[in-house]
Amino acid sequence: MAGQSAEKKTQKISVRAEPPEAENGTLPLHSETVASTPPPPTPAQLKGMRRRPFAKGPPPKTVKLAVPAPSMEFLEEKVRELLALQGEHPDQDLIGDMLLTALRMVRDGTTRGELKIMAASLRELRYAFNVFRPFQQRRKITIFGSARTPQSAPEFIQARNFGAEMVKRNFMVITGAGSGIMEAANCGAGRQNSFGVNIKLPFEQAANPFIEGDRKLMHFRYFFTRKLCFVKEASAIALFPGGFGTHDESFETLTLVQTGKAAMIPIVFIDKPGGEYWRKWASYVADHLLKNHLISEEDLNLFKITDDAQWAADEVSNFYRRYHSSRYVKDMLVFRMLSPLPKGAVEELNDQFLKPLCNGSGRISVSAALPEEASEPELLELPRLVLPFNRRAYGQLRLLIDEINRK
Repeated sequence: MAGQSAEKKTQKISVRAEPPEAENGTLPLHSETVASTPPPPTPAQLKGMRRRPFAKGPPPKTVKLAVPAPSMEFLEEKVRELLALQGEHPDQDLIGDMLLTALRMVRDGTTRGELKIMAASLRELRYAFNVFRPFQQRRKITIFGSARTPQSAPEFIQARNFGAEMVKRNFMVITGAGSGIMEAANCGAGRQNSFGVNIKLPFEQAANPFIEGDRKLMHFRYFFTRKLCFVKEASAIALFPGGFGTHDESFETLTLVQTGKAAMIPIVFIDKPGGEYWRKWASYVADHLLKNHLISEEDLNLFKITDDAQWAADEVSNFYRRYHSSRYVKDMLVFRMLSPLPKGAVEELNDQFLKPLCNGSGRISVSAALPEEASEPELLELPRLVLPFNRRAYGQLRLLIDEINRK
């Protein structure tokens, strides 16, 4: 779509603004090569991943600690032996840390209710990671919106069209697996390109027919583990009109990106053609959050609003036109790019972004892969930019990525 048309379809809010932590207790275990990724699990295999009883017989009624208590060094050695029985993993220090944390809960006197939360969370995340793992090489977009949207509504048609547009751009689609907007997005994407991340509710949210029975359908007990997967697996987020849940998901996603707790990704709010739902929401954000200094003006750069499904799909795919991904290496932020910048572009970026992003410390510069990136061999050949990012101006960081893609 032409730029002039795109400007009509989108809203830019213009409001004048007023004046790696280290874990203790990590096992120093040796890292070895891990086996290659197994093929996608079958439904029967996924069913077999469910928890089996650990031991038969009645448990003790109270906590009975060993006297004298074994030292942590002794427990660490036993954990090493247990890991050796299972095999080798390059990050087995983290697996050992999880096992030691579970053992510490015996000493803590952790209650059964607390243990059920931790055990179920770990099982759910392991299960979800296994489902997503075979599809790591495909980018995915998470689509949120109301489960109550009828199939005849223009929002439903818009979401269905958007799902189809994203598949044309080689994205897979993640939804909450329910009806309404979720059903529309899965319908547009098709079963082969869809994931369903369902939640178990007292009134039982059934999966929509476009993902029901698929091996990429997951069922979660807890909202927080489900929402973690929505964001962790996504290279982009799209939000259609919805209720409390949609607003919860929108503000949580914006908060994670605004604070750097999630990677910078495109976030688009999509309305029906001519709709005012998200524009009025944005007016509230500007009038009550921005004007009262509860957010910064640059935070408004973190999202875009449109009523055009094709423009939204272009906005998401263009985010990755040159930009590929980023990571921190010590105090430096590393941008990996699909192609090098043209001559003179880096100096232009320094002139425009050095002060707001780096507080005058260091410069944006071209770099080869850093030694600390050796764990990602598939990305080592990509050209890079490095900068001493202040870890605060994430709205400006989004503008930098947009500029990199325009060069």
